[in-house]
Amino acid sequence: MAEKKRESCCGPQVKGTVKTAGCCKVDAVVTVDERGQMVLPKEIREKAGIGAGDKLAVVSCESDDKVCCITLVKAEDFGKSIKAMLGPMFKEIFE
Repeated sequence: MAEKKRESCCGPQVKGTVKTAGCCKVDAVVTVDERGQMVLPKEIREKAGIGAGDKLAVVSCESDDKVCCITLVKAEDFGKSIKAMLGPMFKEIFE
């Protein structure tokens, strides 16, 4: 019997599995402690080039007024992405 698909705000999922888009995958599962803190595993920090003092932007997606997906992006990379997306638009506005 074929798996029943369901939609989420982060894309289609197949019941009982984690389906990810191209470059995305589940690398680890972390636990949030009583103070709301969690630890990013060392292997992921190393792969992402995240070190002590680095800033991360927390980006969330909502569905039905509830956060359903949380992504961490290095702040410096997030800023570059925003500039790349908005730069051409602002250039047209101010010309």
